[in-house]
Amino acid sequence: MFILRIFILFVLLTGAAAAAPAAGYVKPKDKDKCPVCGMFVYKYPDWVAEVLFKDGAYAVFDGAKDLFKYLLDPSGPGGKRRKEMTGIIVTDYYAVRPIDAEQAFYVIGSDQYGPMGKELVPFERQQDAQEFLKDHQGKRIIRFRDVTPAVLQELE
Repeated sequence: MFILRIFILFVLLTGAAAAAPAAGYVKPKDKDKCPVCGMFVYKYPDWVAEVLFKDGAYAVFDGAKDLFKYLLDPSGPGGKRRKEMTGIIVTDYYAVRPIDAEQAFYVIGSDQYGPMGKELVPFERQQDAQEFLKDHQGKRIIRFRDVTPAVLQELE
């Protein structure tokens, strides 16, 4: 009985900690467009990604793939404004809530498509990413620092 109580307490505490949304998240407005593809982002709440800036500005994306295209373009606004960014957020695929993009686990090559086709599917927990990888024929799990132009090219 004691072990069961400890287990329940552990589940409650870890669930509560995991439920905290990413700091600074801004819910996309109906006129917010992805700066990469021009799509209206509010139509795809399950895939929203965003960048927050020191001056209060933000950029929203219809998925992690377009977010990374923005961040990895050295001549574009993402490359020029990197030092002005205060947060980079993606939406956890299972929990459907904002999480820190730099801490996320991304599944690539799965049978699940986002608004722009093949997508980097983000998860806060590695266990969820591994489960998704297995269930949806994903190729591999990568981290934020591992996303390169070559990885994005695999998704085209």
